[in-house]
Amino acid sequence: MRTGHAIAAAVLLALVSGSIVRGQSGQPVSNVPTITGAWEPMRGGPGAPAPTPPSAIVLKAPYAAEWQAKRAAQDEATKKGEPLATLGSECLPYGMPTMMAVANYPMEILQTPGQVTLVTEVHSEVRRVFLDRPQMKLEEVPPGYSGRSVGRWEGDTLVIDTVGIDPKVAGYQSLPHSPQLRITERIRLVAPDILNDQITLDDPVVLEKPVTYTLAYRRLPKYEMVEFVCDNNREYTDDKGVVRMKVLEK
Repeated sequence: MRTGHAIAAAVLLALVSGSIVRGQSGQPVSNVPTITGAWEPMRGGPGAPAPTPPSAIVLKAPYAAEWQAKRAAQDEATKKGEPLATLGSECLPYGMPTMMAVANYPMEILQTPGQVTLVTEVHSEVRRVFLDRPQMKLEEVPPGYSGRSVGRWEGDTLVIDTVGIDPKVAGYQSLPHSPQLRITERIRLVAPDILNDQITLDDPVVLEKPVTYTLAYRRLPKYEMVEFVCDNNREYTDDKGVVRMKVLEK
């Protein structure tokens, strides 16, 4: 028979290990996977899940022509070695959904009572996913880079609903979007150290139908997140949107 001290120690151990997740009330909601830790985006290779191409991207007019022209301009500028400016190159946050995978830079996930917090290494962007709370109406959410996210556990899957992304924030593959963009994520462990994030973009103003794609991450057990401050004093954007390098006068 366990003593009171032994039971208390067991509960504390479970909390530290993340096997007990508590809701806003502080009561245990379920035994869910532990996804706390650092994760790096996977771009293929051994152990990586099979890549899944995004669903068909079909935009409404005139957004389709605008998007195609923008992508063509980006491709042409890149071929010339004069890439066009992005939010990242201008030291601005990437925002959702791009911030969920920037090159090979890691992301940290923290599970705490009533909340899951995601912190990217690039720009130290922070998302707070409020668990088991109602989502606000679109018109009540101040537009921002990461929007407002609420989530719930459905078995082993963390389902996140995000709204309030400012239209100036670059979308997936530079997709334009309206204030009505809604992002749904389904995050789950597909192996002990492999995490998948299925992302669905739904925008009734811009998209003919939702776009879905999947990101994959590998756990970094001993990785410590480092400070990433964008302090760009070497580059500038000219009047045509091209990123130029400042040249010191002799």
